Amino acid sequence: METIPESKEQTATPPVERLAYSVQEAADMLGVHYFSIYRLIQRGKLKTCRALRGKLLVPRTELIKLLQTDLS
Repeated sequence: METIPESKEQTATPPVERLAYSVQEAADMLGVHYFSIYRLIQRGKLKTCRALRGKLLVPRTELIKLLQTDLS
C-alpha cells in the first residue's frame, strides 16, 4: 500500500485590496443599484477616474469618504 504524503498547511494570504472598482462593483459593495452610484457621480458626491477605453472607475478612497459622510 502506498502512503499519501501529508499536505503542508498553506498560509492564507489576505486578499489584495484594489485601488478602484467599476460602478457595478462599487454598487454591489454598498448594496445599492448601480444607477444610484451614477446619480452620486452626477451630483459631484463621488469622484471617478477613467480607465482604458473610457470605463469609469470609482477609487477605493472615494468609497471610504462616501461612507464617512452624511449624504443629506
